[in-house]
Amino acid sequence: MVFRKLMAAFGAGVEVDTVLAASGARPGDALRGVVHFRGGNSDYKVEGIHIDLTAVVEVESGDNEYKTTYSFLRQQVAGSFQLAAGAAHQQPFEIQVPWETPISAIAGHPLRGMKLGVQTELALAGALDKGDLDPLFVSPLPAQEHVIGALDRLGFRFKKADLERGTLYGSTMPFFQEIEYYAGGRWGRHFNELELTFLAGPRQMDVILEADKRGGFLSSSHDTYNRFTVRYDEGPNAADAALQRGLEQMARHRGWF
Repeated sequence: MVFRKLMAAFGAGVEVDTVLAASGARPGDALRGVVHFRGGNSDYKVEGIHIDLTAVVEVESGDNEYKTTYSFLRQQVAGSFQLAAGAAHQQPFEIQVPWETPISAIAGHPLRGMKLGVQTELALAGALDKGDLDPLFVSPLPAQEHVIGALDRLGFRFKKADLERGTLYGSTMPFFQEIEYYAGGRWGRHFNELELTFLAGPRQMDVILEADKRGGFLSSSHDTYNRFTVRYDEGPNAADAALQRGLEQMARHRGWF
């Protein structure tokens, strides 16, 4: 455990450390941990403890792009209590990871371009402190993992992933994830790149595909889009078939397949 000192009101130091039971989770999982405190030189009233789940998001503003941190879940895990000088205190917590939480790790490896975290906010009388960001690695649901694996088997090569500001139809999040691929295999004849987005729920998920289509001798390249639903109880064959149909529909758009 590594305690970090907070400078509370009147300069009295309070030390705090948040420890997650596991640094990884899946959408819909319970994220558990403990916030550890050690009182400073004086007695203080803790007015509340909040845990934020955060994400680094790309924002487009005119011709400029910048990154900012969004909180996509904020939960109070403790109300007010007295923290005596020098006394130790522990506050366990349990938070459900939202179903639409973006993926930040695959097969135990961080996904390039993604940064999710857990941040602890401690409110003392007269002072507010947001702690350091503890990394959170969110692995795909089995159905998401299958779609990602299917794209790999079809010859698509991972390029990068990021979060874009905006709310998609059917979503409650202020941003959405794009997992970007270079087109390969036979699909390389039709597409330059493919973007994959998941909108997951407890029983099913929507899969959104957007492809940058190759231009021909007499036509310019353009983007094409497909969206379909995968139910978790339908099995991997249904997901494979839906993915294949989606890619073929995009390739057929304007007679290119």
